[in-house]
Amino acid sequence: MMRPFDEIYELAASRKGGPEALEDLLEPPLEKDQLLAIPDDRWLSMMTKCIFQAGFSWKVIEKKWPGFEAAFDNFHVARCAFLNDEDFERLLSNKDIVRNGVKIHAVQENARFISEIAESHGSAAIYFTSFPSSAYVELLEALKKRGARLGGSTAQFFCRFMGLDSFMLSRDVTARLIVEGVIDKPATSKGAMKKVQEAFNEWHSQSGRSLKEISRVLAMSTD
Repeated sequence: MMRPFDEIYELAASRKGGPEALEDLLEPPLEKDQLLAIPDDRWLSMMTKCIFQAGFSWKVIEKKWPGFEAAFDNFHVARCAFLNDEDFERLLSNKDIVRNGVKIHAVQENARFISEIAESHGSAAIYFTSFPSSAYVELLEALKKRGARLGGSTAQFFCRFMGLDSFMLSRDVTARLIVEGVIDKPATSKGAMKKVQEAFNEWHSQSGRSLKEISRVLAMSTD
């Protein structure tokens, strides 16, 4: 049976120099009004950055990012959605970006995804914030199904970097979940993800803290 959140918090605090030191390491997600103010192109931009960072040097992607922004017209959603053959040839020869054809095509696919949800919901931000924290795994599943190359940790990084309330199934978080008996191995199946969500929901109920803060505490509670 998993421990109450207070006990896990105490473990993390003891490792980080006490409650005050631990609190300094915790940061809440953005408020809903802040998220709703984010335009569609920034959601597409972050999707793209997370996709290109997957399996590649983050430092290289960060250094090249101004080149990505220029190459994709600052991720103007309509323009990216209608890239043509000439555009792809131009991008594949552009040394200012990482010339990975599959990931470049994913930009177009995700631009179309953004266009669809913006048309049906009013904006990408409205769609993404329509998923409550208690159903975060449903958002991850939607990203995997409807987006391109947005499964696993890529989707989790996207949600975290955009400021959505989210948990990250890092090695340390996974280790704590295994110790607490929530899962017995890294969560990859829908069933395992459901168990993880239920555990986070229980800890949220006990503490009133966000998924992000709970996730950070779990990560810092492991040796």
